[in-house]
Amino acid sequence: MTYDPDRHHRRSIRLKGYDYTRPGAYFVTVCTQGRACLFGEVVNGEMRLNDAGAMVQSVWDEMPAFYPGVATDAFVVMPNHIHGIVVLVGAAPRGRPDIGQPQGSGQPQGSRGSGQPQGVAPTLSLSDVVHRFKTLTTKRYADGVKRHGWAPFPGRLWQRGYYEHIIRNEAALHRIRRYIADNPMRWTMDRENPAAHAINPDETWYIERDPSPNE
Repeated sequence: MTYDPDRHHRRSIRLKGYDYTRPGAYFVTVCTQGRACLFGEVVNGEMRLNDAGAMVQSVWDEMPAFYPGVATDAFVVMPNHIHGIVVLVGAAPRGRPDIGQPQGSGQPQGSRGSGQPQGVAPTLSLSDVVHRFKTLTTKRYADGVKRHGWAPFPGRLWQRGYYEHIIRNEAALHRIRRYIADNPMRWTMDRENPAAHAINPDETWYIERDPSPNE
């Protein structure tokens, strides 16, 4: 099945008036332009990253070190998109993210259980974080095309905008972590898979955000 922009278009229902600079945890999905599969392949339910996919993973891992007020949690690179949890440090749904809490503790990675705000107030909005992730990965991918013969991307590496979901409580956090971990096993029914023959009905809880000129 080839990618059909009309078939795959999702009407934006981004929350009007919501302040996306607010501390908290957000589930984000970013897709390559035209759903081009550039980052590896899924084999027997496991994602096998190529060099480009490993680069995308490394950029995600490096984000907290370069951007104070930003922490990251669960993440997966798929052939043509990524899923991840971004935490704007200061507070989280029913929790308070800060540096030092291991993943799997019931709070987003980089959290404490004190119940009080910790760390500095975030200086980046969610849009800023996604924009910088796109910019860094695009530059490194373009270098890989020139130096290592990676597959060229069609005009731009990532599509405009991204999909988002505000994580409001611990139950949602655990559900989304599990969804991210299980994503390779769902690839044959993934709505981002150009070759999918059916769409997984469990993926209807996505929220799409309007693209901004800076993305």
